[in-house]
Amino acid sequence: MSAPPATTPRPDVPVPTGNPHRELRVIKIVVNAGVGESGETRTKASRVLEMVTHQKPISTRAHSTNRDFGIRQGQEIGAKVTLRGDVAIDFLHRAFEARDRQLDVDSIDRNGNFSFGIADYTDFSGMKYDPQIGIHGMDVAVELGRAGYRIRQRRVRPRPLPRVLRSTPDDTRQYLVKAFGVTILE
Repeated sequence: MSAPPATTPRPDVPVPTGNPHRELRVIKIVVNAGVGESGETRTKASRVLEMVTHQKPISTRAHSTNRDFGIRQGQEIGAKVTLRGDVAIDFLHRAFEARDRQLDVDSIDRNGNFSFGIADYTDFSGMKYDPQIGIHGMDVAVELGRAGYRIRQRRVRPRPLPRVLRSTPDDTRQYLVKAFGVTILE
């Protein structure tokens, strides 16, 4: 019997470094533009979100009445868009370009999720200022997770998320540097 041929890794085939199910991934991105009032300003914010994300936004409503701000319960006061999958990754690349690929360390929470703001929609490449819309910013909230994260949300036998599936702020920092080339500002 002859010995099996020695296997050498081919340069064109990537060698897996670890368990692919343990790698972080973007679960969803919520882009929110809260203006605090209904009417034309909310409509403009909704149009800005549609231009930037290429998806139709939904309106957000006030949870309670606040007489000081002139807000009634149930009044439309903003707009938001939820992105998932490849669309979310593409948007995140464009959003980090608008922020010069920088993120403050305080933007990452203890669960490994992060959020940041974009001051004006013209910060995105290819967007031009429209005087009819004006200046509108937005908040971007990103949820990261690993495969199996949904066991806490499922309908049948929901359970707390095991420590193995949780992400830490350090994991998020490494993921952002590796996947998006982001500089974390200390």
